[in-house]
Amino acid sequence: MRRDTLDRQRPAADDSLTGMTSIAVTTWSLEQTSPSDLLPAAAPEGEVRIVRSEVPSPEFSRFLYASVGADIRWTDRLGWTYAQWQEYLERPGVETWVAYERGTPAGYVELEAQDEGVVEIVYFGLIRSFRGRGIGGHLLSYGTARAWDLADRWPGRPPTKRVWLHTCSKDGEYAMDNYLRRGFKLFDTKVEMEPDIPTPGPWPGAYRT
Repeated sequence: MRRDTLDRQRPAADDSLTGMTSIAVTTWSLEQTSPSDLLPAAAPEGEVRIVRSEVPSPEFSRFLYASVGADIRWTDRLGWTYAQWQEYLERPGVETWVAYERGTPAGYVELEAQDEGVVEIVYFGLIRSFRGRGIGGHLLSYGTARAWDLADRWPGRPPTKRVWLHTCSKDGEYAMDNYLRRGFKLFDTKVEMEPDIPTPGPWPGAYRT
């Protein structure tokens, strides 16, 4: 999953992108409208636990964002300042749930409470070396369940009535299948042209031969 709720409007023209080739990007929006829609995945083998990161930490959240999105072109937040991260993470109803394998962060789910009992799964994914081992389905199941019971942790919030997310053709090849297997239903599809931005990597030159 990619993109950010604070950056949905197309940014102003960037001279650095002049002459860059464009690619067609398909974005799919999916939803659940009842807790009974959730189809949980089996827990993976091994020592995997999922913990909420309750103390807002721009450093940690940027690490998760840059590491999970390193090879799938997550770039929207790479330019955020420390203050922007702090402001976003301190918003009521924003939660970060982190999967750990034997104490090492493997991936995360970011939730954002919205109006009228809606919760968006804003970001979800695994660091590349942890994919393909059953952790992703388990993490998505757990994160979706936490979206459904989010109001229990935020006094004054209405009960969740809808959980939604979007994914795109630049995400991992198994992302859509994972969402459908967890009971999400497609409700919108869009195709837009976007600059063909190079894969950022967790640091310059990573994942390239």
